[in-house]
Order: sequence, then C-alpha cells, then structure tokens
Amino acid sequence: MLLFGLLAVGSAYAAFAPDNAVADNSAQSQQIEEGKKLFAVGCASCHGLNAEGGNNGEGKMAGPSLIGVGAAAVDFQVGTGRMPAMQPNAQIPQKPPVYTPAEIEALAAYVASLAPGPAVPAQESYDVSKATDEQVTRGGELFRTNCTACHNFAGKGGALPNGRYAPALMGVSEQHIYEAMLTGPQQMPVFSDQVLQPEDKRDIIAYLKTLETQKDPGGFGLGRLGPVSEGLWGWLVGIGLLVCVAVWIGAKGVRAKGVDAE
Repeated sequence: MLLFGLLAVGSAYAAFAPDNAVADNSAQSQQIEEGKKLFAVGCASCHGLNAEGGNNGEGKMAGPSLIGVGAAAVDFQVGTGRMPAMQPNAQIPQKPPVYTPAEIEALAAYVASLAPGPAVPAQESYDVSKATDEQVTRGGELFRTNCTACHNFAGKGGALPNGRYAPALMGVSEQHIYEAMLTGPQQMPVFSDQVLQPEDKRDIIAYLKTLETQKDPGGFGLGRLGPVSEGLWGWLVGIGLLVCVAVWIGAKGVRAKGVDAE
C-alpha cells in the first residue's frame, strides 16, 4: 500500500507539474553556469576561482571571500561599476558598469548559489513613487540619525580616515541605495532588516530622492557642504570686502592729508 501510494503521488506530480518545474530549474542552472564562467574570467584573479578569496602572492589579501555575501552585494558592486576594480585601493570609486544587466544577474545568481546571503530586493521594496510627505519626513529623521555622520546632512558625501570617503548619494538609483544599506559595502556598516526595517529603508530613499529636486530657499546652496563651504565663502568674500574697504579708506585718508599739506 505504501509503495502504491508513492507511485500514485509520483505519477500525479509527473503528470501535472514537471514542465514548469523542470524549465525553471533548467533556466536557473543555466544562469548560474553562465555566471560561473563570467566569474572565472573577470573575478577569480582576485577573489579565487571558487570565490574563497585570494592573495597577491605576498600573503596579503587581494580580494575577500564572496561566500555568503549574497546576490544583493554582487548587484551593487558590479552594477555601480565598482567591481571589477582596476586595482585594490583604500576606496573603490564608482564608474560605468563593465557588465550588462543580464551578465550582472548571472554573476549574482552564481555567488548566491555558493551560500545564503541577502537577495536582490524586489522593486516594491524601494519604490518611492507614491511616498507621502509623512514618509519623507520620517526618512529625513532616520537619515540624520544614522547616515549624516558620513554622508553629510544633504547626502553630498564626506571624507573619512585613511584616504577613504563616503560617496555622494545624489543620482544613485533607489535599488543601489537599498542594496548598500542591506549589504554594507566597503567601510559602510550593514543595516540589516533587523536594524532598519524595509519600510525604514524605503523612507530614507524617499527623503534622498526629495533632496535631489529640492531647491535652496536661501539662495546659493554652496554645494550643501555645511559650515566648511559657508565659512570659506565668509572669509573669501566677507573678509575680502572688509580688506578692500579698509584699503580704500586708507588711500582716501592719504590723499586728503596730501591736499591739506599743499
């Protein structure tokens, strides 16, 4: 009876479910295989053939292990052009991506197949097209609490020790901002869903996108860099004008004394 039951269940599954299941598994396997080939050509020299991490021949790490970083980390690093890097530096700058979107998906699928890790977020996770004023305000509060120490209150970026810096967040896609919070690239801390919930991340993104279109009500924004640019403007223009006035007064006084002497 048990054998009969197993045969009946197996036959029913084979009759009704195999086409979609086999097709999905085949497509996923093919994508992972393609990603593995791309990884071997473009990434293995630094990260190791099996993504276990590599060294530069002097015992120093050339590229960290990618086992467990997840598809989201790959999509961010490769999608923003930071990887593949020209050479290991204190900071890997953003540049135009080398791979196509399909190739990035394949690389992400391959790395994700090695070990569990953060997945590429769904579009609804970072879609802020219908964000309310309340959500934008809340996102600003969260951003000023967690992010301004490095990225500046207006998301313009800032300097960090040892030649590193927090990049500007203006013009960065919603998906990549979400993935950066989720994975913590380079020296950025990881804001997992336990630290910042998905709706918190979405509100922060809504705030940043509002800043991109926000005008400066006071006139010149001066790069929105805060007291540095404002102080420089004050010294160069304000103090400069005072010096010019002082020189003018002094010259006028000398001419007046000359006329009195004559």
